[in-house]
Amino acid sequence: MTARKLHLPVGQSDFRNLRQEDRYYVDKTDLVDRVLGAGAQALLLPRPRRFGKTLGLSMLRYFFERSAEDRSPLFAGLHAAASEQARPHFQRYPTLFLTFKDVKAATWEQCFEGIAGVLARTYEPHHHLLLDGSLKPQQAAVFASILERRATEVECWQALELLSQLLAERHGERVVILVDEYDTPIHAGHVHGYYDKAVTFFRNLLSGGLKDNPHLFKGVLTGILRVAKESVFSGLNNLEVYGILRPEFATSFGFTEPEVRRLVEALGQPELLEDIRAYYNGYRFGGEAIYNPWSVLSFLDSADKELRPYWVATSSNDLVRELLVTGPEGVRAELEALLAGGAVDKPIEESIALRDVSGRSDALWSFLLFSGYLNAAERYQVDGFPWARLAVPNREVQLELTAMARGWLESQAGGAEAVRRLLDALLRGDARTVERHLSQMVKVNASFFDTAGPEPERFYHGLVVGLLASLGSRYEVRSNRESGFGRCDVMILPRVPGLPGVALELKTVDAEEGETPDAALAAALRQIRERDYATELRERGALPIHLVAAAFDGKRAYVRVG
Repeated sequence: MTARKLHLPVGQSDFRNLRQEDRYYVDKTDLVDRVLGAGAQALLLPRPRRFGKTLGLSMLRYFFERSAEDRSPLFAGLHAAASEQARPHFQRYPTLFLTFKDVKAATWEQCFEGIAGVLARTYEPHHHLLLDGSLKPQQAAVFASILERRATEVECWQALELLSQLLAERHGERVVILVDEYDTPIHAGHVHGYYDKAVTFFRNLLSGGLKDNPHLFKGVLTGILRVAKESVFSGLNNLEVYGILRPEFATSFGFTEPEVRRLVEALGQPELLEDIRAYYNGYRFGGEAIYNPWSVLSFLDSADKELRPYWVATSSNDLVRELLVTGPEGVRAELEALLAGGAVDKPIEESIALRDVSGRSDALWSFLLFSGYLNAAERYQVDGFPWARLAVPNREVQLELTAMARGWLESQAGGAEAVRRLLDALLRGDARTVERHLSQMVKVNASFFDTAGPEPERFYHGLVVGLLASLGSRYEVRSNRESGFGRCDVMILPRVPGLPGVALELKTVDAEEGETPDAALAAALRQIRERDYATELRERGALPIHLVAAAFDGKRAYVRVG
């Protein structure tokens, strides 16, 4: 089949521009029917970033918004144009569209300035309301303050409530309110220390527009997370949340398998589907298989058709990286399992308080699920509470998590070059060099160690995660420290015969019982030999095979090769 060039909508989030420029559009206009059919007056549709939320709300705007412009051509041939449910609502309602996706600031003052700009731009198309003299003095004062970007926070709280009232009274129709990426400033607040101020502001702004507002027809919000109801959405009894685990809006954002197949066929390159599936599929929204649309379009638009981590490259990922490497106890152990291709079973919290994410591992895993870094491969209940089996969704995300883990190992070992020397020494059985680098890592992680305390599990799992990340292309790295089946702590198995292999056993010196480092190392090597941990290394054709024992005593590591 001959390859064809399509005008793909990479980075295009304005529906009218997309249609007028004749860009390829995956028809998502059945979202209109779903919004109209939802019983709730206000809907929150949280999805991972870059899954088409802004474009979806832009489409709703051009469909619902009352305008002198005939927008029928924008919807020609699309689902909404033929929908009997949707047609009576076409261009009927005064509509407010606000997007906070670019409001990311280091201070609350800068954040509020950005918010004020969004509100002013929302008011600007309606400035005639201020000029015709129909407003009451107090209404006119607040309107002018918001329009001129000099409003106080308290005045801005009234922005949605006031404008929806004025437009409903002017046009004799209730108002549609569309709020895109409402939680972006809240995420920035969590990172930069003004979380409470951001939450308070949006609680009051959204309550004014959505709660008990007689002038509201429908309200639709998008974001990444459902920020805990008690913090932002308290009292909004008319709000229904349709997250990624629910079926109602499952296919409204992201691409389905048939949609991706039609896209590659339209390009004349159906052979690309398998690679796309491995790299950018793997999500399940409401039981539906969903592809990452940003990555699919970016890949198909590239000249070389190289599979790259397009999605992860659109964000700094600082918050995720920080949580994974310095987060709650036990996180690295589960990250280890995920990087090895396994899964972890966790309770799921759809309503997340960001302040809990760094201190509670359960909240962290839910955050990673709803942010798009993990996928719920299986869902079930335990004592009536939702649980899920979580796994890395695809190759793209696995590469990013691997890079984060590699970065952690480099930070502990003293840089990328130090990591390379440590790995090379392990693979050639150089006990002295391995001992020197492990001792350096122990010093960096001194708080994890106590000569009279338990095994340094967090350090151990961090080491294994780092090994997985750094050796994964040539070696399979296995960890069995918690299995209890008498297996070696760490196995470094070559993926092809002829490469070296390592059986690594780790011990903590029991100083209280009078054990010496030499005795601990001897016991570790004896265990490796007596249980013949090298069996699988021989079966893999590893040459040479190194039996390595490491013992930790306070802030010092000891290594011996047998």
